[in-house]
Parts: sequence; C-alpha cells; structure tokens
Amino acid sequence: MKISADKVVAFHYTLSDAQQQVLDDSHDGEPLPYLHGHRNIIPGLENALEGREAGDSFRVEIHPDQGYGRRDNGLVQTIKRSEFGDAELAVGMHYQVQDEEGQQQLVEIVELSDDEVTVDGNHPLAGHTLTYDIEVVSVRDATTDELAQGRTAL
Repeated sequence: MKISADKVVAFHYTLSDAQQQVLDDSHDGEPLPYLHGHRNIIPGLENALEGREAGDSFRVEIHPDQGYGRRDNGLVQTIKRSEFGDAELAVGMHYQVQDEEGQQQLVEIVELSDDEVTVDGNHPLAGHTLTYDIEVVSVRDATTDELAQGRTAL
C-alpha cells in the first residue's frame, strides 16, 4: 500500500543537522505514527513520504521553508522579570507565555538578568536545513475516528 492522503504511516527516523550531528533518533523506541495529508509532520517530510511503501528506506534533506521555517528575530523579546511572578527561571528553560492577542506561545529563555528575561519564540530547529534518514515501517488505512480527529489514535 502506497502512502497517500488519509493513510496512517509509521516510520523510524534519524534526524541530523547540516554538520551531520544527530539531533533525534526513534530507533530506540516505537516508530512515529502520523496521519498522512493532515499536516501532522513538517511539509517537506510529508512530501518526501508521499507514494512510498512499507519497507522503503531513504534520505531526504529538508530546507527551512519546508521544515520549521526561517528564524524570525521578531520572536525574540525581552520581558520584565516581574511578568513571570515567582517562577524559578533558567536559561534553556521552556515557558508558556501569552502574546498580545491572548494566544498561548511556547518560548525558550535565552538570557536572564535581575530585571529582564529574553525569550525566543522560534522553534529550536527554525532556520536549519535538516536531514532525515527514514525507514517506513507500516502503512494502513485510517479509521473513521482517526479521520474525524485529524490524527492517529496513539
């Protein structure tokens, strides 16, 4: 069965950056399942999986525009430390904040001082060209519930 819209696909992957440093690897656990055609994985990876079958192995390079996007320096902001209340803060920590429109956003603390906290709302892999080594483990039709939810039942 070929990978196409509304198929549940499970795959193992090794994710590397442009310097061939391994950033993530699924081989010590279960393969990653997703519902194809529902934007549950980055576009470049979903496009590369289209038409593949269980047993296929391949390598694909994903550029930022098809991955986690380009870095947006506008998403790096300095906030008064008092906005965080009594929370224990540390550089590298992820924190949920509310933007001007009231939307929740996950940010990473990149700098701390006594009075200010600098946060970065970019995805950690934004701006990076990524290489995925993929092994397609299985492909099946999605269930009615999976299609209604737009994702796989885990």
